[in-house]
Amino acid sequence: MDMMAGNAAQALKPLTGDGLVDPFGRSITYLRVSVTDRCDFRCTYCMAENMQFLPRTDLLSLDELDRLCSAFIAMGVRKLRLTGGEPLVRKNIMHLVRQLGRHIGQGLDELTITTNGSQLSRYAEELYDCGIRRINVSLDTLDPEKFRKVTRWGDLSKVLHGLDAARDAGISIKLNTVALNAFNKVEIPALIRFAHGRGMDLTVIETMPMGEIDEDRTDQYLPLSELRADLERQFTLIDLAYRTGGPARYVEVTETGGRLGFITPMTHNFCESCNRVRLTCTGTLYMCLGQNDAADLRSVLRSSDSNYNLRAAIEDAIGRKPKGHDFVIDRIHRRPSVARHMSVTGG
Repeated sequence: MDMMAGNAAQALKPLTGDGLVDPFGRSITYLRVSVTDRCDFRCTYCMAENMQFLPRTDLLSLDELDRLCSAFIAMGVRKLRLTGGEPLVRKNIMHLVRQLGRHIGQGLDELTITTNGSQLSRYAEELYDCGIRRINVSLDTLDPEKFRKVTRWGDLSKVLHGLDAARDAGISIKLNTVALNAFNKVEIPALIRFAHGRGMDLTVIETMPMGEIDEDRTDQYLPLSELRADLERQFTLIDLAYRTGGPARYVEVTETGGRLGFITPMTHNFCESCNRVRLTCTGTLYMCLGQNDAADLRSVLRSSDSNYNLRAAIEDAIGRKPKGHDFVIDRIHRRPSVARHMSVTGG
């Protein structure tokens, strides 16, 4: 047992040199991890109402997720984001958060989480105690009835209480809003004022063609170039060099003094600067959100207590990372570009 532990420890010593670099010279320093495909919402642009979730036996254990994430950190990943589904509905999730928090300042610059906010009132103080200082919260409307409609099962008041709890705990918040043409286009200015009035950034995101849903994405799709032009009729937007390590491009809104981000996978993809890969709750590594090539790390993980083979599998996968995705939303391409749902992939 001591020998196996020694092998694992030796294999997880930090790499020297350039760390993980893909075929196009991009350093891979950002890992997004879906800890569960389950969610307590059923957002219309994300999943079908009657979703068939993975059997719990297919999921990696929390200790296996810790081992995999630790291997990536040792190989040069500096930012780790826990996603879902809704990560905070995973049983005993705070055990994993606490375990991963030990890496902060020891190879890991930041541990963060993307959540729908429904469980924040319960977990905010513990998240801060585990080292999380910044989170993303999905919020597509401030209208309680429309919130219930887009999430199908959600309660806006619980999310708003969760935002207050996170702020009181000392956690910085960025709101994520998926721009949906007939649903919340006219609400974006109010969401900007809401976020900036509470010291929160806001990022708007184009909907992406991932997984079969119950609605037509061509009806939902709102190009952010069009949204920005609309916003500039009432706000002064100044481009910023500010980056958080993700794909958003930011502007300052002069009238509010806050930051507004745009994530545009459809109208202006961000592939040229992609620094991230995504790990599913079953141990599958996707090197690109919009492509199907993947690496099975679960079988490698479970084949040995040593991490040598795991490192080799990760390096091989990064060596296959493509240049970019091929997302399309129009009346001709009516099927999703990628069959799997976002909740499976890790956000």
